[in-house]
This record gives sequence, structure tokens and C-alpha cells, in this order.
Amino acid sequence: MSGESLLVILVVGLVAGWLAGLVVRGFGFGLIGNIGIGVIGALIGSWLLPRLGIRLGSGMAASIVAATIGAILLLAILGLLSRSGRWRW
Repeated sequence: MSGESLLVILVVGLVAGWLAGLVVRGFGFGLIGNIGIGVIGALIGSWLLPRLGIRLGSGMAASIVAATIGAILLLAILGLLSRSGRWRW
């Protein structure tokens, strides 16, 4: 992975974290926390979706959609874990 593609993933992750925070209301961790989740979700989305055979195309919009899907998954998992009492922030 080149430095340029990592920078794109980070920028897309910032947008995806914000969008995921809007979609997953109640499981969010605030604006800064959701942005961090979005960056990690961008990495998850760019890794997981191709392995599942899901191709969204190329370009910035497809990257934002993939990162948002990864961030939503991560926010939902973290939200469920923190709500169940097994893991507290």
C-alpha cells in the first residue's frame, strides 16, 4: 500500500466516520470518536468487501461507501459490546 493510497483511506475514513455516526445513532462515540472509527472502518471496508466478493467500483464515491460500511459495522459491534457491559470505555 503506497503512502498516497493510505492518505486517501484516511481522508475517506474521516468522511465515513461522520456518516456512520449519523446512520448508527445511539451507538456513536461523539464526533472525534466516530472519525477515529471511520478511519479504522475505512481500513476494514477496503480489506473486507473485496474478500467477500463485493465490488463497488472505483473512485472516491465507491471508497466512501466501502469505508462507511466498514465504519457502520465497527460502530455497531463496539456499541453492542459497550452496551452489554462486557467492555466499558
